[in-house]
Amino acid sequence: MSENKDLQVAEPATSVEGVKFVYDFTEGNKDLKDLLGGKGANLAEMTNLGLPVPPGFTITTEACKVYLDSGEEPAALRDEVSAHLDALERRMGKKLGQADDPLLVSVRSGAKFSMPGMMDTVLNIGLSDKSVQGLAAQAGDDRFAWDSYRRLIQMFGKTVLGVDGELFEDALEAAKTAKKVTVDTELEAADLKKLVTRFKRIVKTEAGRDFPQDPREQMDLAVKAVFDSWNGDRAKLYRRQERIPHDLGTAVNICSMVFGNLGPDSGTGVAFTRDPASGHQGVYGDYLQNAQGEDVVAGIRNTVPLAELEKIDKKSYDQLLQIMETLENHYKDLCDIEFTIERGQLWMLQTRVGKRTAGAAFRIATQLVDQGLIDETEALQRVTGAQLAQLMFPRFDEDAKVEKVGRGIAASPGAAVGKAVFDSYTAVKWSRSGEKVILVRRETNPDDLDGMIAAEGILTSRGGKTSHAAVVARGMGKTCVCGAEELEVDTKRRRMTVPGGHVVEEGDVISIDGSSGKVYLGEVPVVPSPVVEYFEGRMHAGADDADELVEAVHRIMAFADRKRRLRVRANADNAEDALRARRFGAQGIGLCRTEHMFLGDRRELVERLILADTETEREESLKQLLPLQKKDFVELFEAMDGLPVTIRLLDPPLHEFLPDITELSVRVALAEARKDSNENDLRLLQAVHRLHEQNPMLGLRGVRLGLVIPGLFTMQVRAIAEAAAERKNAKGDPRAEIMIPLVGTVQELEIVREEADEVIAEVEAATGVALKLSIGTMIELPRAALTAGQIAEAAEFFSFGTNDLTQTVWGFSRDDVEASFFTAYLEKGIFGVSPFETIDKDGVGSLVAAAAKAGRETRPDLKLGVCGEHGGDPESVHFFHEVGLDYVSCSPFRIPVARLEAGRAATQSQGSDHR
Repeated sequence: MSENKDLQVAEPATSVEGVKFVYDFTEGNKDLKDLLGGKGANLAEMTNLGLPVPPGFTITTEACKVYLDSGEEPAALRDEVSAHLDALERRMGKKLGQADDPLLVSVRSGAKFSMPGMMDTVLNIGLSDKSVQGLAAQAGDDRFAWDSYRRLIQMFGKTVLGVDGELFEDALEAAKTAKKVTVDTELEAADLKKLVTRFKRIVKTEAGRDFPQDPREQMDLAVKAVFDSWNGDRAKLYRRQERIPHDLGTAVNICSMVFGNLGPDSGTGVAFTRDPASGHQGVYGDYLQNAQGEDVVAGIRNTVPLAELEKIDKKSYDQLLQIMETLENHYKDLCDIEFTIERGQLWMLQTRVGKRTAGAAFRIATQLVDQGLIDETEALQRVTGAQLAQLMFPRFDEDAKVEKVGRGIAASPGAAVGKAVFDSYTAVKWSRSGEKVILVRRETNPDDLDGMIAAEGILTSRGGKTSHAAVVARGMGKTCVCGAEELEVDTKRRRMTVPGGHVVEEGDVISIDGSSGKVYLGEVPVVPSPVVEYFEGRMHAGADDADELVEAVHRIMAFADRKRRLRVRANADNAEDALRARRFGAQGIGLCRTEHMFLGDRRELVERLILADTETEREESLKQLLPLQKKDFVELFEAMDGLPVTIRLLDPPLHEFLPDITELSVRVALAEARKDSNENDLRLLQAVHRLHEQNPMLGLRGVRLGLVIPGLFTMQVRAIAEAAAERKNAKGDPRAEIMIPLVGTVQELEIVREEADEVIAEVEAATGVALKLSIGTMIELPRAALTAGQIAEAAEFFSFGTNDLTQTVWGFSRDDVEASFFTAYLEKGIFGVSPFETIDKDGVGSLVAAAAKAGRETRPDLKLGVCGEHGGDPESVHFFHEVGLDYVSCSPFRIPVARLEAGRAATQSQGSDHR
């Protein structure tokens, strides 16, 4: 190939305000991905490294954005392309599509972020009825020329002219059938010439025009098609899934063709510098003789392993391995490479930092540290919390034969197998008998908590990722699939009907995949996660039985823990969860929800409290609840000894502790019909009607309960104080923090705080133990965030309840909106991601940042944390680091993810991108 210095590009006749829209491969580098796209930037980088790259040039993403915004290409673009095409033709010694010896080019997309297969490519631009003859003569191979021509018409027809690709495939199959062959390489020149005629007729019929014979028209139309493909349905869907911005646009790479379909000494392939599945070093990839690049990814013919290339063409194989080593050392990462061999000459068509599995990501990061290619800080940027989460949850054996019967929302990852049960009582009963069960409900509520704890997994036909079932399941590390609407759940008859009419009776075995949302009949074998065993202390890094993945995770987590500033706490409501959280690395409890302690066998006491008509009855109920609450807190302080425990006083509306209004009404009506009415049921029904609220999210809950039900909060505060005193007397180190929920004004907090301080002083006097119990509040209402400076006068800490803050800022209930309109909002691009999954930085996030700043202006030592679901979301953790919070709190199973992301946030390097 010619030296790069021989290339001279004439200046275009016109320009637009000095904007340059076209760059030769010799002009760019790998750091210009925003402008040249990933493919163009990396082609330029390989050219700079002196690797064998076919000459070409790149039309920038800026040109694409102008086109997408205006519907027209920039006025200067045609002249710039002409100037670069002229230079390319001079270098190659031939003109695009000339009759006797045509220059052919490929037109390929290339966005900043890799979007494999999502946008369009056209090869062999420049072939026509005349130039195909010249190509045949120059190559000395009629078959090759006509094969290349039929490929151009097929790709151009489908990609540029919108012809149904199946029509071309059917015609190709018909040609093979007529010839009685099975693969296209067995078609001869005459067969392919007939096929070209057939393809041209298809274009004429379907597109209403002839296949263009002017090579420049072919190229210009192909460029526009690539621009248009940026907004194709599959590209938009992929970007939503990968959270790639929609306004980046794509570059277009115009590259001189090299041919892998010139015979057995030619071919095309894909190579990886390491195994993208495992991370292991070796020779990985596929090769296909006598083929063009699209044949490999299209699966038209069976490839051979890359190692086979050594036998086929050792010279090219050795050169390729040398280039692979050069690229990996240069990029300091796993590289994904596309190459073509043209009659023994190796050409590099693309390289990029390769996508990999979660396990490979962790292994490769530590391998590169050991090789001295990257440091620990960079290693943290090579892995993500989402990848760690994938490694933590058990998964189904992908090789097993399964029968899928439905699909819902993947609400909480993991793989669960068990007998279908349709109520919590049965779930608990069967579980205690040693049965593994899946709790199947239309939707869950707090009454289902026991059953959810007992079950291997939860399946609901309603709800979304932030429904009760989803939130609680994630907190417990339970597999959960929500909103599987195609499944008809009949809890009365204890059965579920699946598409096709098959009925799943109670006791039938089902399997649910919380990572994909899929539901299966029967038992699907489960593969356990060694990473969870490591976090739980059942597998030790460095031990003989520890695999290299566990070793890699251990090392990366150690990096993260050394680097992070944010502390990570757990949302945990009992000693068992607290101990699990501690094993997972929790540095305290950021949210203990006391309402979960009021369920089960204490429900009757709570009902008495709600039904109390006199102060004496109310005080008696509180008196009986006090020792039970104290016991809860003693166990919690023992499990978390020496670490902070933030206890939220009762938050939910009281009706949640009473029977369902419909079930209770039916029960009372039936009893009255039998003249066997129950006085307690009648009082309960009256209470349910009295406490019923149109929107309990905005009703009598949180601090409002403590203010209108005398003694409720002071009972809880006394239980906390007495438990702390008892633990101190036992030589423990309890560090309790009392959190008042749903405060909207400082006056609410001041009243509750004054009562709490009095109770704490009484306990100190009675026990002789000095207690240091800090009192703070949740910031979960917009008014609280806006008046945070005032509230900080009475609060020693803030914990942002971002679940409710998101609801109140947006004005919608998370339990209702996901199923009703979130899908449409995501599809229309209103949401890039659900604001309940990742914090809305512009709205909710701005309130968090403003409240944190105002609170610390009032009280510089104010402790700041977050305890909503966002505390375990990778992207949200980075935001909380940026705004200066002290800690995040999340469910126990998300603690490692939060630890990792806190370390990544602390070491985030500008411009680093390893998607």
